[in-house]
Amino acid sequence: MQTVTHVADLRSAIRQWRCEGRRIAFVPTMGNLHAGHYSLIQTARANADRVVASIYVNPTQFALGEDYGNYPRTLESDQQGLREQGCDLLFAPEDADVYPPDQAGPVARIDLGELANSLCGAFRPGHFAGVAQVCARLFHFVEPDVAVFGEKDYQQLLVIRALVRAFAFPLQIIGAPTGRNEQGLALSSRNQYLSAEELQRAVGVIDALRLAVAQIQQGEVIAKIEEQGYHQLAALGFRPDYFAVRRALDLGQVGPSDKDLRVLVAARLGKARLIDNLPAVRDTDVRAN
Repeated sequence: MQTVTHVADLRSAIRQWRCEGRRIAFVPTMGNLHAGHYSLIQTARANADRVVASIYVNPTQFALGEDYGNYPRTLESDQQGLREQGCDLLFAPEDADVYPPDQAGPVARIDLGELANSLCGAFRPGHFAGVAQVCARLFHFVEPDVAVFGEKDYQQLLVIRALVRAFAFPLQIIGAPTGRNEQGLALSSRNQYLSAEELQRAVGVIDALRLAVAQIQQGEVIAKIEEQGYHQLAALGFRPDYFAVRRALDLGQVGPSDKDLRVLVAARLGKARLIDNLPAVRDTDVRAN
């Protein structure tokens, strides 16, 4: 596996693959990789001839007081893991490579409306604008045929799909299933912020989500499901930001005829902010909203 830092070197390697007629998949990450990330690499490998990963802790998606400065940076072990998973090229830029200081004018911000400003966007103002900003640049640098994002951050996945549509990027976005441990906890780099006791309690997130899915299938009123999920987590010592049931298509409020839904949660436990979600299908004959 080759590692490059500068955009020119990245484009040179990709240009050679293009001349050979290779199909290219891209997996953008912030590093500190785990099994969930490596599953994205495998999905990318199954959909392309060459796989490019990036490791870049993007400052524009962190708000003041968040963990940008302390976010784990483990490049050497990440390189080894990517090599073992069959990644072909790692792009590991510095800030100046992604946001050149000599560019004319300020860095453009991308506003994708309510989709980016609800749920996590409401609790982390500007977060998805920063995500869209860096992904737009990375897509321009790599010019992949396909990019893979995990469903664990379902809202981010929809934001990226909206970005691709808005700017007509010629690439396919694939959502890969959430990686989980044996207890069902979604894999996340931020799980390492949890103590051993908190890790045991963190399983309460998937328990609450599974209960909500069952209640949706039974025709329970959506507002009641949301309230119960919120209080269930609070009773376990979480500090929930939200526990919400939304339309799977666009995260809009659930209407009487909406069938394909998503249950989403963001909750703080100790030093970690955990996010997770599950799909749910509601009988269209049920009119609970």
